[in-house]
Amino acid sequence: FTDFKGFSKMAETMSAEALVGEIDYYFRAFDRIIKPFGIEKIKTIGDAYMAACGVPVANPYHALNVIYAAMRMRDFCDEEAKKRSASGQPFFEIRIGVNSGSLVAGIVGESKFAYDIWGDTVNMAARMEQSGVPGKINVTEDTYVLIRDKFECVHRGKLSVKHKDDVEMYFVERERIGNAPLLREALFTPDREHPLLKNAVETTPAAVQKHVNESTG
Repeated sequence: FTDFKGFSKMAETMSAEALVGEIDYYFRAFDRIIKPFGIEKIKTIGDAYMAACGVPVANPYHALNVIYAAMRMRDFCDEEAKKRSASGQPFFEIRIGVNSGSLVAGIVGESKFAYDIWGDTVNMAARMEQSGVPGKINVTEDTYVLIRDKFECVHRGKLSVKHKDDVEMYFVERERIGNAPLLREALFTPDREHPLLKNAVETTPAAVQKHVNESTG
């Protein structure tokens, strides 16, 4: 989940057309960011952007993919803030919340069909976003244990969340030194368009790793 700090206050100072234009600009950028990582955009609700990896097709690297995409979203918003602040334009500050676990996905109802996801995993991801800080990626312990070897994280401790007991939270700070960008993206994004995978026959995780190893020597 992502949302923007002070969105409601900004909405009071902008026309509806201008506000929608701003949201569209940011969300289009998010769409482009998540696509290479095999992440599925689920929906947008006001200033909230909801996406998931591993649905409808399971992906063993779902947590890593989401964090890599989240970092790019954060960096995009940071760059926009710098440019817009310098010229006196309005900008959004992003909060990002991530959780990992099982969920239910599908389509319900008889009209205006929309693919959606449900479950405690989804609810907890929303709580991570709500408990977050602008410019930070806030994750649960379930996500932390899946990414800690690749990312440096700061333990926030147990914090209170709505309708839940206190929950362990972590801020994802940066990628650990030594992760080769091309290998990283090829491994977690089994996409034939990737420069390291153009000649790959299979795109299963094992096949991707083998091909990356052969390609990088």
